[in-house]
Amino acid sequence: MTQTEHSIDTPPRAPSPDHRFGTLAVHAGSPHDPVTGAVIEPISLSTTFAQSAVGKPVGQYEYTRSSNPNRDNFEKAVAALEHARYSLAFSSGSATTAIILQSLASGSHVVSVSDVYGGTHRYFTKVAAAHGVHVTFSPSIELDIENLIRPNETKLIWIETPSNPTLSLVDIRAVATIAHRHGILVVVDNTFLSPYVQNPLDHGADFVVHSVTKYINGHSDVLMGVAAFNSDALFERLSFLQNAIGAVPGAFDCWLAHRGLKTLHLRAREATTNATAVATMLEKSPEVIAVNYPGLASHPQHYITLKQHRNGMGGGMLSFRIKGGKEAAERFCTHTKIFTLAESLGGVESLVEVPASMTHMGIPKDQREAAGVFDDLVRVSCGIEDGADLVSDIQQALKKTIGGVASNGFSNGA
Repeated sequence: MTQTEHSIDTPPRAPSPDHRFGTLAVHAGSPHDPVTGAVIEPISLSTTFAQSAVGKPVGQYEYTRSSNPNRDNFEKAVAALEHARYSLAFSSGSATTAIILQSLASGSHVVSVSDVYGGTHRYFTKVAAAHGVHVTFSPSIELDIENLIRPNETKLIWIETPSNPTLSLVDIRAVATIAHRHGILVVVDNTFLSPYVQNPLDHGADFVVHSVTKYINGHSDVLMGVAAFNSDALFERLSFLQNAIGAVPGAFDCWLAHRGLKTLHLRAREATTNATAVATMLEKSPEVIAVNYPGLASHPQHYITLKQHRNGMGGGMLSFRIKGGKEAAERFCTHTKIFTLAESLGGVESLVEVPASMTHMGIPKDQREAAGVFDDLVRVSCGIEDGADLVSDIQQALKKTIGGVASNGFSNGA
């Protein structure tokens, strides 16, 4: 076959919404209860639903693994906010990754950015390979993609933009144009930005995936994932796998995540404001080697921020390299008072962690460092606290870490 015969088109986009983001966030997938008039949907905890006769359910539901009112409503809301025709929710972000990779035939090849979440890297290298799907990692996918594609084997391009944890960006349209010319689908992990800041389907991606646990839910109390897309064929395939494999979220988690989604635009704006203030301060700090934040004009791919992100927003995530190596990075995280030392991100509370020793520890050191994940890298998730307090907290932690630490853990001047 020629390259032209292989090519695919970007699926038709969903109809343009009648309302803007904030209105959709509050109302999409949120019908008033037709019986009681309740403005907020009830939680449907039943695992099974009555049938009026054999094979004739009273309503549209039979068994909660296959579908559930709360899951349906949440999926409709995510689809609306990602400008998608469909979305499907799963029991975690990792389960979402697994389902998409499971949809590929044995012998398939995937090209991925090098700098991915540690759990994604683990799945690609330890699990997908076991069922015959092999992944090639690229540190510069826009430059390498043509050479990495294997004719008749490469089926998927996997992108994180921004990447985790170095916040590097990928021009989605540039990659999708090349991938589609070869008949290859493109997945974008949009977890770090959320649907408010970036809509990858608008830039040519075929799938957009999220760890709902992070910004979409936003309150650090739900484990869930979601994929959104426009293709009828993908919906048929993935909804079959969703039901057959059964890695689905519970009704209460869907209800909580849907509630969190209603304030996403407010939280994402505040997190961006706070992260911009923290990144600007860190960029001027003599204790810092380098700052990774897409909202800074100094970011090497800031032009992509302006092209792909809403109003050039940088999002609430950043990372920086601290002077003093691994010991200083780990010590810094114990000196913050507002920022909690913990994994995860995207909640209302601010967090810090050291990826090389925590979320990305499972990736071999040489591969980590090739992707820019050094032992002295600190990842920061800015929440919605007062920005001035967050800046002050980072400053005092830097001072205690670099400015002379006594054996009791306090700086000499404290």
